Amino acid sequence: MSTRTHASRRLAVAAAAALVLGLGATACGSGGSSSAAGGSANSAGSTAATGSATGSVPKAHGSVTVFAAASLKETFTDLGKKFEAANPGTKVTFNFGGSSALAASINSGAPADVFAAASPATMKTVTDAGGAGGEPRTFVKNALTIAVPKGNPKHIAGLKDLTASGVKVALCAKEVPCGAAAQTALKAAGLDLTPVTLEQDVKGALTKVELGEVDASLVYRTDVRSDAAKIDGVDFPEADKAVNDYPIAALAKAPNKDGAAAFVAYIQSPEAKQVLTAAGFQAP
Repeated sequence: MSTRTHASRRLAVAAAAALVLGLGATACGSGGSSSAAGGSANSAGSTAATGSATGSVPKAHGSVTVFAAASLKETFTDLGKKFEAANPGTKVTFNFGGSSALAASINSGAPADVFAAASPATMKTVTDAGGAGGEPRTFVKNALTIAVPKGNPKHIAGLKDLTASGVKVALCAKEVPCGAAAQTALKAAGLDLTPVTLEQDVKGALTKVELGEVDASLVYRTDVRSDAAKIDGVDFPEADKAVNDYPIAALAKAPNKDGAAAFVAYIQSPEAKQVLTAAGFQAP
């Protein structure tokens, strides 16, 4: 083979190698550019996710009106003051009462920002009517006890003693959460009890004992604890079958939507939970 032929072959091989290297470099450059674009997209996505995950609770301002179950009166009054202190310029106004009556008021158009009920059933009457601005959240639970005058003069030891002759008992009305829970507990014990009075909220049933008008009433443990100077509580096993969940929700027609969202978030905060559990409420 001639020297010229060898030289031609060497030139062809070199040209092919150069072409391969050039294509490889182009491919690498194209891949690098695609990777950078992907990096930018990923970075933007990460930033958006971080922003969403760390989004702050709307700042509270102005007046916040809270409709809350009567059994929350002491704790929510305290928490309302703490909320105002943490959000200068806010004013929390409470309307405490039987959950069913509060729900009916909300559904009738009463202006309110937040609803805290003593049972999911009463909250459902509001959500079914489209009154909730978001998914209700259970923030505490509460169980029943037997409230008796200080010293327990009738020596009541359990639910069965409430059916004894001469024992006068106050219950909450059946449509009220504490009344529904009482009926569940009595059914679990296989007892039929005829009260001398039916009250529209748990504070009404408790007051009957305070005034000496009845010998006992079925109320929440938190109510007895808040009135320990005048009332004793008698726990009974059937209470475990009638524990009420307490849901809270900002309302769809809340005049102060930011304030409503901030208050609902605060009630679920560690600080608020500490106040609620110290009062005898159970963690959800």
